[in-house]
Amino acid sequence: MRYLIGIDLGTSATKTVLFDEEGGIVASASQEYPLYQPQNGWAEQRPEDWRDAALTTIAKVVKESKVEKEDIKGLGISGQMHGLVMLDEAGEVIRPSIIWCDQRTAKECEEITEKIGKERLIEITANPALTGFTASKILWVRNHEPENYAKCRHILLPKDYVRYILTGEFATEVSDASGMQLLDVPNRCWSDEVLEKLEIDKTLLAKVYESVEVTGTILPEIAERTGLSVHTSVVGGAGDNAAAAVGTGIVREGRAFTTIGTSGVVFAHSDKVTIDKKGRVHTFCCAVPGAWHVMGVTQGAGLSLKWFRDNFCQDYIELASQEGKDAYDYINADVAETPVGSNRLIYLPYLMGERTPHLDPDCRGVFFGLSAIHTRKDMLRAVMEGVSYSLKDCNDILKEMGVEIEEMMACGGGGKSPIWRQMLSDMYDCKVKTVTAKEGPALGVAILAGVGTGIYKSVEEACDKVLKIDKECTPIVENTRQYQKYHKIYKELYPALKEQYKALQEI
Repeated sequence: MRYLIGIDLGTSATKTVLFDEEGGIVASASQEYPLYQPQNGWAEQRPEDWRDAALTTIAKVVKESKVEKEDIKGLGISGQMHGLVMLDEAGEVIRPSIIWCDQRTAKECEEITEKIGKERLIEITANPALTGFTASKILWVRNHEPENYAKCRHILLPKDYVRYILTGEFATEVSDASGMQLLDVPNRCWSDEVLEKLEIDKTLLAKVYESVEVTGTILPEIAERTGLSVHTSVVGGAGDNAAAAVGTGIVREGRAFTTIGTSGVVFAHSDKVTIDKKGRVHTFCCAVPGAWHVMGVTQGAGLSLKWFRDNFCQDYIELASQEGKDAYDYINADVAETPVGSNRLIYLPYLMGERTPHLDPDCRGVFFGLSAIHTRKDMLRAVMEGVSYSLKDCNDILKEMGVEIEEMMACGGGGKSPIWRQMLSDMYDCKVKTVTAKEGPALGVAILAGVGTGIYKSVEEACDKVLKIDKECTPIVENTRQYQKYHKIYKELYPALKEQYKALQEI
């Protein structure tokens, strides 16, 4: 039997899973780390925390599995996208990584748009200038921390920093690089035009691979520390959503998924480049060679529910600890007892600004319609519904672009919730399915590693072999009708509050 490792470098934790070649889980381990917010709207993490988490969890799964190291053929890494990792001449981290949900770079986005032109920028990078993307973060460091910028010799994405630690190679791949705003997305290579206009030295950037290509092998000192073989191949891997797509079988035209993690995403596979000229959704290279994906992003999806849980459900957290359960079990039970529409309460999930469809770093969360009749149960359901309305916005834009979705899968932490899956099915007015495999991103990059090392002939063949449908939700007609009414009001709230959001930030 041959084995593959998938590493999922998330915002809250890194999870490493060892799979056999049939997709069965042999061993898994995870390690959490903090997120730092030095100022309102800022978000940073220490790359050294990712390094330590990756090395520790790899060592744990190798040791626990008792698998011979020579039988572990390949390793793939999935990672949170857009984060800026800057290394000096010696390969040491210069400053904490400014990560995907950071909102400090509004002025730098204006600078990018001015230098390249909005339309031309979208033509090349398939996206408008966004605060979450890496290019604006590079300019922010150059503008505000010139001493750090002067020291910089290498710019990497989070997962690619872990790759550097494992292999000593400065490499990235097309799906993650698409989110840097420096890649020519239609042509799957760095854009000389963008780099020249932004005055970013191309030598700072890593070599770009396809997601299934081998980028290096394990360094001897890392092999010694983790129990891996120096012959274990490390493939390109993928950004978190591109990896989740492979791990849920979204590798052909007509297939899409919704994931609810810290952020929320509606992601559709496309065999051709499809770009929204209005820049409301993202088009990136996907992990299947020669294909792309279109995705809308909700910044504060699972984050909204986690925020509510941590601040207003302490009793559930304590009860879960006592009874050996998950606090979300009690939350799901509460939500199931609350009617569609949360007794006329609507939540706007803008805790970290918003990307799709508003592209607004200044907007913030709102409970609309709050009255004395409302209980915690109503507010919990409103949070879930508000996130789902935001995801429906994403889905509606994909339809408007002509992206046909015949099959919707659900994944991420929110995808585990039967009540949340039913909401999505009702709002999308289509069936929502899950696969039996629960390690979406980690499995996805393990599959990519399997293709890169010759265990599978193609990504499509691997998914057909490994993945099986688990659960299926069918829309409830009356619920769909109700949600259409609430969604109409939801869509009217952001325009009504847009100027007030800006005024609030200026105080």
